Amino acid sequence: MSATFAVSLTIQFMKKRILLFIAAAGISAAAQAQNTRLGLKLGPSLTSFTGDDVRDAAYKFGFHAGGVAELNVNDRIAIQPEVLFSMKGAKAEDADFSYNSSYVDFPVLLKIKANGLFFEAGPQAGILLTSRFKADDLSVDVKDEFKGFDLGYAAGLGFQAASGLMVGLRYNGGITRIGKDTKIGSVTIEAGEVRNSAFQLYAGFLFGSK
Repeated sequence: MSATFAVSLTIQFMKKRILLFIAAAGISAAAQAQNTRLGLKLGPSLTSFTGDDVRDAAYKFGFHAGGVAELNVNDRIAIQPEVLFSMKGAKAEDADFSYNSSYVDFPVLLKIKANGLFFEAGPQAGILLTSRFKADDLSVDVKDEFKGFDLGYAAGLGFQAASGLMVGLRYNGGITRIGKDTKIGSVTIEAGEVRNSAFQLYAGFLFGSK
């Protein structure tokens, strides 16, 4: 077995373990929850790239939408797993081109509530669906240049009414690099220090009684 193949298997195994851990956290919280409310959320996003190797990247507009489960441990604490379709990417500050990607994101957040206000934070895993480079009339599929798995975190705050209506603002930051290493002959060029960054404004509704 080659060293490259062994490393690839190790990375795939680690990705599966992370996803299993996030899923297990949600299931464990559900087992302990006093009540569970399901809901939907959507809203606009401002996304860009961040990292030491990012130059002249600006925020671009997108959106996100998906399902939410609020697993209440008590009146003030809940675990909130979500499944979201999220548009990400960045545009150039002084040129007419952009990277446009879409992910399925799986955040699992600790939610602390007080008198309608809430704070939320936790890990997030993302699966890349599409990625395109656009410049004027040119549109090129560049999905193969990006990693299929993205690990990050989310933190935000908002207001939630007893009826289930909620509004919030959240920041998503990447932990892992999103680009793939490039191999030319026997030389491997490491991907740059580039990660996803996104601000999300959202509204949603949780069904069921509190």
